[in-house]
Amino acid sequence: MQIAQQIQDILTTEFTPTKLDIIDDSSKHAGHSGADPRGESHFSVLIVSDKFVGESRVTRQRLVYGALDQLLKDRVHALALKTMTPAEYATATAT
Repeated sequence: MQIAQQIQDILTTEFTPTKLDIIDDSSKHAGHSGADPRGESHFSVLIVSDKFVGESRVTRQRLVYGALDQLLKDRVHALALKTMTPAEYATATAT
């Protein structure tokens, strides 16, 4: 199974997100330290979930890192996170 799909499956199970975007940034890091020649080592994730309501940014990120702990140890070198509540996301995307 691809790493991005594993991330999606884990985060969907743990957080029931209303929005989840996973971007594989690995190609931007080819040849850099930590870059895996197999790819899928660097990701950016936007996750919007009710489970973040009342939690600080640091706590939200710790929750996500905890959920992805094994992948981060074994396969993922870098993970950029944007964690939001549905209300925060609605405000951020309002035009």
